[in-house]
Amino acid sequence: MSEAAHSEISQEQKSYSAVEKNGVVTAIWEMVGNKHLRTIDPRSREGKALMAHYQSQKEEEAKDAAASAAGA
Repeated sequence: MSEAAHSEISQEQKSYSAVEKNGVVTAIWEMVGNKHLRTIDPRSREGKALMAHYQSQKEEEAKDAAASAAGA
């Protein structure tokens, strides 16, 4: 995919899927709809950043759920 075509895809359209084997993330797939754009190595700088972002979102959701449960 050309750089110009790649830049036309907005971040909102992209999604990322972790490929796991035996509980270990072995790859991260960058997707637009059902189309696979590229595979990202989870050990790379970009892969680590994506995984850190995902972990921070999970922690925030867990805190929100705990706060909702405590307030209910």
